This record gives sequence, C-alpha cells and structure tokens, in this order.
Amino acid sequence: MDPHLLRTFVTVARCGSFSAAARELGYTQSAVSQHIAALESDLGAVLLGRRPVAPTGAGVRLLEHAGPLLLRLDAARADIARLTAAPAARIVVGVSPLAMTSRLTEALATVRRRHPLLEVTVRVLGREAVTRDVATGSADLGLVDGAAAPNDPLFLADVGPLAAEVVAEEPLAVALTTRHPLAGRDGLRLADLAEARWIDAPDTAVPLTRLRTASGTDGYRASLRYDGTDVRGLLDLTAGGHGLALLPRSALDGVPGIRAVPLSVPRLRHRVEVLHNDAPEGPAALLATALPAALTPAGQAGRAEARGGEAG
Repeated sequence: MDPHLLRTFVTVARCGSFSAAARELGYTQSAVSQHIAALESDLGAVLLGRRPVAPTGAGVRLLEHAGPLLLRLDAARADIARLTAAPAARIVVGVSPLAMTSRLTEALATVRRRHPLLEVTVRVLGREAVTRDVATGSADLGLVDGAAAPNDPLFLADVGPLAAEVVAEEPLAVALTTRHPLAGRDGLRLADLAEARWIDAPDTAVPLTRLRTASGTDGYRASLRYDGTDVRGLLDLTAGGHGLALLPRSALDGVPGIRAVPLSVPRLRHRVEVLHNDAPEGPAALLATALPAALTPAGQAGRAEARGGEAG
C-alpha cells in the first residue's frame, strides 16, 4: 500500500472534499482523484462515497489503521534523521499540563549553563500529542503524566521505540466542590463513584476511560467535556459543581472551593515520565539527564526502558 495514496485518502476523508484536500496537499483535484482511484483499485474496495464525500464501511475500517500506520512512518523517518543530523542549537520540549512544573526551570538552567546560546521552546500539549511529537521528531524530549499502579509504567501510545524514565510520583485525589455530600470523607473508593457526575478532561485530569479500566467498573459518564490544557479552567468548573475530576494532590492544594479527598482504592499514583529517543545527543542528552535529578525526590528516579502500549 503506497503511503502517499493513504495520506491523500486520510486528508480527503477529513476534509470531506476532493478540492479542499487538493488545496491542503498542494495537488490538483485531478491528481487527488487519481490517488483515491489507485488506492481503491489496489485494495479492491470502494473507500469513499462521492455525493457526499464520506468514507464507506471499508473506508472507515481503513481509517482505523491509517492513523497509526502514518504515524509510525513519520516516526521512522524522524528516527533515521536523528542518526544523521548534527546536534541542534535549539531544543523543543513537549509537556503535558500536569507534567509542567517549576522544577523544569531548574533542569533547563542546568542545560543553559553549558549551552548559553541554546534556543529552547516549551510546548504545552495533550498527553498523546507529546508522545507523538517526540516519536516524530517535532519535540526533542517530552514530559508526560498519567495514572499508574505504584510499580507499573504509564500506558502510552505505541508510536515506536522511545526511552522513558520516571521522574516524579505523588498521590491522587478526587477533586470535588466543598459543598459536595462526599466532601467530608477521609478517602474515596473509585468504584463507589461510578455513578457520580464527572468532568471528562482527557488532557488534564485522569481520563474517564482510565477510571473504567482501573476500577473494572462501567460508568463514569461525563456531565461535561473539557477539551483544554488549562488546569485552572478545569478546577474552576469543578469548584462550580459541574463534576468530579481525579488529579494529583499537589494540583488541588489551596484551590478555593475545592475539596481534595484522597483516592483509597485502587492504589493508583500520579506519574510523570520523561520521553526521548534512545540516543539523544548534545543539549537534549543533557536535559534528559538533568530532568530526573531536578524533578525527583531522592530515591524515586526510575530506570529507562522502551515504551509502548495504549494511551492512558
């Protein structure tokens, strides 16, 4: 299967138009039509309905495969480029919102003392976007967070060989308004909250899909979805009574209108990991070494390991 044809198909399906896809890809509309016809001929199936332009059943199934396939191709290209490129005078760090910390400043200061002219870009992104950008070379390093059992790694998207190291860990707490009937509890069992009102904030709080997996219980339906990376905005919604959220305890300390009740069962912890390719060089290598030292209390640093799995 030609990846150029596959990329054209994904673009047409997303745009819902051959002409819009042609403008985005820099092709003529005729070339886009030829790409789709060639892909359909190769697979022996009609992938797109023409009026309106929308994926057929076979097209929907192909889209499920296309995203991971194209991502792995981009990751492979970036991996080879890293092996042949000279060390850069700039680095890009992708950080998920709850992996952002003032201690990152300390690690960057360590690097800048060695490389005073280094250009640094810090991008605050969703968790999956951080992993994707590190895999494809858009970011040199990533700091990503999530919920995991004490001795387990985070579940991250399978985007190719990446090294990960645990750099911080702390307890999780249920964030609820001070007026909530459960606000006076000393601890809460996750399974007992399956029918509660939740805020679905996949890039800030622990995702609701992770709650279902961790508790082995269905439920955890969203009363509101929050598509953002601003943790303060999520906390304002929680304080306003729009739903519960599971967050690291430190993110809830001293927030007006919020009561943080420790999660007692299951034994999940909030984890921060640094992600990078297996052989960073130059400033990226120095930062990869400095981050665990800057972020981790004595004795908490984890060992590097190859990563894969599902996003969580």
